[in-house]
Amino acid sequence: MNSFIPKSIAALTGFAMILGLALPVSAVELVVVSWGGAYTASQQKAYHDPYMKMNPGVKIINDDSAGDGVAKLRAMDQAGNVTWDLLDAVAADAMRLCDEGLVEVISHDLLLPPAPDGTPASEDFGDLIVSECFIPQIVYSTTFGYRKDLVSKPMTSVCDVFDLKTFPGKRSLQKRPIDNMEWALMCDGVDPSNVYDVLSTDAGIKQAFAKLDTIKDQVIWWTAGAQTPQLLADGEVVVGSTYNGRLFSMIAEDNQPVAMLWDWQVFDLDGWVIPKGSKNKHEVLKFVQFATDTQRLADQAKYISYGPARNSSAPLVGKHATLGIDMAPHMPTDPNNSKNTLLQNYNWWADNRDDLDTKFNAWLAQ
Repeated sequence: MNSFIPKSIAALTGFAMILGLALPVSAVELVVVSWGGAYTASQQKAYHDPYMKMNPGVKIINDDSAGDGVAKLRAMDQAGNVTWDLLDAVAADAMRLCDEGLVEVISHDLLLPPAPDGTPASEDFGDLIVSECFIPQIVYSTTFGYRKDLVSKPMTSVCDVFDLKTFPGKRSLQKRPIDNMEWALMCDGVDPSNVYDVLSTDAGIKQAFAKLDTIKDQVIWWTAGAQTPQLLADGEVVVGSTYNGRLFSMIAEDNQPVAMLWDWQVFDLDGWVIPKGSKNKHEVLKFVQFATDTQRLADQAKYISYGPARNSSAPLVGKHATLGIDMAPHMPTDPNNSKNTLLQNYNWWADNRDDLDTKFNAWLAQ
């Protein structure tokens, strides 16, 4: 496949300058698909609002369908009607979409700006570029929050989620096999270093489902990142999994009686992919160039506790935009928060996700 390089933008702009002409400004609506809630709000403040202010002819429309991004983009492609311009995707999903040819291959060093010291983008993002179609944004984790006032003692282990006797009450888990299968195996005695080897066997998959069976009738399944914070706030669940930034928002910003359970948080990557068939490719490229520079990625960390993907952005992470608190201790990578962590195996999930989705949905239906 050929790299997706914005040569036409430069050519068109240069031709207009030679002729002394101004390019016409027409209204462009960019449909940006993300995860909703506090995360989209952080993107709105760090990227969307500044970009629209600089480009009055552009309107960014948020779509919160990222959780179903793979299935919906597949359906759009089959129908020959892609209505999305930019999709926020986790690493494994980006790899699947790239392998299927549904998103654009890009040249990172040609499309993305270098670091302030001139370091090429590919070096600045480093190993976080896990696919030729993937533009990293953040490092985040999926972890648990629990209601401090609804438990008899603090939760300290991820396996407390499976302990209904000591910690009775409803749990919320994401309606997907990722993370749940890993936690189930670890809490059934599998060494974390062997999780994916065990999960590669039929016996390992059965073992994970058997462990999940022990709490299945106490689980409320969520599909959007904002759901667990709401369930916790309403007291409908005692403990629930979600993205660490969502929990930060409800704890630090909303003063909810919730505590973080960092034990065996699962690290993952999130970033942009550009759907093939976008009607606004030129504007999408301009937006991505803007939204992935060193300062912009650091700016997002002012609003939510996710680590920026560029190495050059990390030193620029400072205080929360409104609370004035230091954001570093709230990052999943802080030493106090990352004593026990699991790095999601993106390649394994990219290869096995469709099969595990089928088995997981069949298990849910039982």
